[in-house]
Order: sequence, then C-alpha cells, then structure tokens
Amino acid sequence: MLHIVLYQPEIPPNTGNIIRLAANTGVQLHLISPLGFDLDEKKLRRAGLDYHEMSRVSCWDSWEAFVSANVVERLLAFTTKASHHYCEANFQHGDALLFGPESRGLPADILEKLPAGQMLRLPMQPTSRSLNLSNTVAVALYEALRQTGFSGLT
Repeated sequence: MLHIVLYQPEIPPNTGNIIRLAANTGVQLHLISPLGFDLDEKKLRRAGLDYHEMSRVSCWDSWEAFVSANVVERLLAFTTKASHHYCEANFQHGDALLFGPESRGLPADILEKLPAGQMLRLPMQPTSRSLNLSNTVAVALYEALRQTGFSGLT
C-alpha cells in the first residue's frame, strides 16, 4: 500500500480533495498536526463529500510521533527545493509521499534528514512559486500507482 503524508496542512478544501483521492485510490492518508483547521470544518467536509468514511485517515500529534511509529517503508518528500523530478523516482509499495504545508512547504530539518534521491519535485515554470497541494498530490500519487501496477484499482 502507498501512503500520503500531509505535514501540517493549512487549507481545508485541499485536504478534503486529498481525502477523496485517498478514498478512491485505497491509499492511507496521514495528517501531521498541528492542522490549520478542524477536521469537522464545513469546507473540508464539502470537498471530501462523503468520502471521509471510505478513506483511511490517521492523525498524528507530531512529526516525531509519526516517524517513531514506523508505519511507512520509505519517505519521498515533495519540495520545490529538490533537483530530481518525480518521474525519475522508482516508487515501491510501502512508500510514503510527503507534502508540506501550503504556505511554506516542508521544513529544512525534515528535508536535511533525507537523501537527495528521496526529495522530488514536479517540473514547472522557473518563475512559479508552487503548484496547488491537492493537484501535486494527485499527479505524484498517480505516477506512484502507475509504477506499482495500479494494484487493486480497475
């Protein structure tokens, strides 16, 4: 199984869209606190529609709690600071695709602990700051699913 990890997400509709994506692809979603919203927030529920019950969502009190639980095989961090494109990665079952908060991305102390090959980016215009979080997650996840044979999907 693949995992999506959102480190301190801030925007409810993005997280709602990702909950729906997780439900439709059968991946595990991990939310690392603090969250920039309440999980019962109306905008989150509307974006996720009725998919919250169909998805596997785990909430973690901190980054340290998530890491110490050893629930994933390998972390692949998505950041505009990476030099490797996402399509150069060799995704495997058990991988976790890690994404930072919308306003600031993943913190340096997390990125510094990962090998350069585990930091990935989506190509974009050099003058662009970043892509929308839920769009980035969808593109990255579907490449990982493609490489792992779309296991369990029709």
